[in-house]
Amino acid sequence: MSDSVLVAHCGAQKISRAELAALPTPASTDTWKPIPHVEVVNALIETLGFRHIGVVRDEYAATPDGMKMFGVMDLEAGFTGCRFSLGLRNSNDKSMRLALTVGYRTFVCDNLAFQGDFTPVLAKHSKHFSLIDSIAIGVERIQRNLEPMQKQVEAWRADQLSEEAAKLVIYRAFVEGDLDVPHRLARDVHKAYFEPQYEDFAPRTMFSLSNAFTTAFKQLDPVPFFKATAKLGAFFNQN
Repeated sequence: MSDSVLVAHCGAQKISRAELAALPTPASTDTWKPIPHVEVVNALIETLGFRHIGVVRDEYAATPDGMKMFGVMDLEAGFTGCRFSLGLRNSNDKSMRLALTVGYRTFVCDNLAFQGDFTPVLAKHSKHFSLIDSIAIGVERIQRNLEPMQKQVEAWRADQLSEEAAKLVIYRAFVEGDLDVPHRLARDVHKAYFEPQYEDFAPRTMFSLSNAFTTAFKQLDPVPFFKATAKLGAFFNQN
């Protein structure tokens, strides 16, 4: 499972990786170096491959003029029951920097919302900018930070919950309002946890409870969905 979300609702349109190659790229100036979006994607996939990190799913969107590109990738890196994901964006109109974000959940939107657990690349298109160097440094940071993220999830998997403890977490989230999400989802979280649809979520652990929450949240529209899931980590660390 993964929770990478790409939303295009502010003018951008979803396109294939092959269609990225047809997007226009402005000419360079003495102080500014635009980078073709497809080169960013190809360099990233190639560099991840050098680190033995495959991409199992990718999705892209671009503005009508082709100047802004947004994307998400689900990475082969992960473990049973979840994958890490990566968000990226690039612009050739000086409106935003080349950026990558990585996490257990990532969210990229053409309204410039851009969220993950950490951001390994945030680079200006200056005249001395090197795409290969920037991506190489970013992927090295990604690989270095995947381990602590995995340890967090594994800690949740090892955290066994009694039936009463699980019900108390749900109560605190919805009745006491410790988690700012629609109260109508409480029954769905309860059902997803105590009547799991997936074998990986059958163990009575904090990890399974977290996934019960995200399963219920998928009823929400993409932006509210990610806002809700983004709050889960801090909420569960308090329980």
